Amino acid sequence: MSDALEKAEAAAREAAANTVDVAQIVAAVLATQAAQQPAVPAAPARPEFDTRKWLTIGGLGIAGGLVASLFAVAVAIGAVSVGILALVLRSMWRDVQRGR
Repeated sequence: MSDALEKAEAAAREAAANTVDVAQIVAAVLATQAAQQPAVPAAPARPEFDTRKWLTIGGLGIAGGLVASLFAVAVAIGAVSVGILALVLRSMWRDVQRGR
């Protein structure tokens, strides 16, 4: 019986050694696979919608439009005034030329 016991004990030691070897091989393979996998780039973060920024841009756009329209009205009034002044001066010049 001691032969059978010694054989069983030797087989158990060999199996334990094989288990450690297999575990080391598996760890090496997993480490190699992890090193070979390319890193997945993270998706760029989408910037958060900034309400204050767009309200400021809209307000400045409206204010700029109002200023431009007032400037256009002032130019139109000035042009009409110059036209009327030219007609009045021409009429006065004719009167002076005729002797009135």
